[in-house]
Amino acid sequence: MVQTPMYSVVIPVYNSARIVTTVVERTMAFFVAHGWTYEIILINDGSRDASWSVIAALARQHEPVIALNLLRNYGQHNAVFAGMHQSRGEYVITIDDDLQNPPEEIIHLVRGAAEGNHDVMFGKFQQKKHSLVRRIGSGIIHTMNNKIFLCPADITPSNFRLMRRDVVTRMLDYKTSYPYTTGLALMFAHSVGNASVQHLERAEGKSNYNLYKILSLVLRILFNYSIWPLRLVTLTGFAISMVSFLIGIIVVVRKLLDNIQIEGWTGIIVMLAVLNGLIILMLGMLGEYVIRILQHLNSRETYYIKEIIE
Repeated sequence: MVQTPMYSVVIPVYNSARIVTTVVERTMAFFVAHGWTYEIILINDGSRDASWSVIAALARQHEPVIALNLLRNYGQHNAVFAGMHQSRGEYVITIDDDLQNPPEEIIHLVRGAAEGNHDVMFGKFQQKKHSLVRRIGSGIIHTMNNKIFLCPADITPSNFRLMRRDVVTRMLDYKTSYPYTTGLALMFAHSVGNASVQHLERAEGKSNYNLYKILSLVLRILFNYSIWPLRLVTLTGFAISMVSFLIGIIVVVRKLLDNIQIEGWTGIIVMLAVLNGLIILMLGMLGEYVIRILQHLNSRETYYIKEIIE
């Protein structure tokens, strides 16, 4: 009978052939030193380098290591979901593949969860080593987490996290074609905590997060987990309608009482441009929602696995 591990460490891998072996070796050394049962799940998310060959070799060499090769690049959150589906541990830990989150810092997540009886524990970085663009993007996403997922004001979510099995089960039962693991963890956790952890410079290469990926994540959160865009457009349309109605009343009254000839060609053109722009914006937003509804109804998989090596 295969023993159920205490901890499952999920590591999405993207173009990290030169560093992922070190990440795995240090993670294994950490758990061996503490005498905890564990498994490490490595997910190759469409890497363009030799990452799959490296993690496949690690899975063949080390019994606790499992390697998943996704069909193509689906993005970090989809890759993490793939790893969570394969996990068996009582606790699931997600960690990046670049050593910015040292595996030895896992101890702070474990202790913090035990001491505070938290079912989700986020690592709070003592000092972030991200680029300016990513720090700005993180700030925007942090605000969205607070507003949309009701994240407590004193909690700082991150991708370095520990989640209890019941939370993971609820997350995986949530049907979506666009998983956002941080938001889902906040949605399905009873008690959330923070643990102070180190955040180091990237050991190899440069960050894969750019402006496009940050904007994609922002749109994923807005259109899949929030109705704020629709409410904003509705309120804007209502405000413009009220102003237009008042202007119309004023024009009619002045025409009737004072017989004033109002030259409004420029005003009409401007109003038409504003209103048509608003209508196009509304149609675009509705289109985004419709696309996501159709994908959900069609039961589109969030990822496809090409190969698994255990």
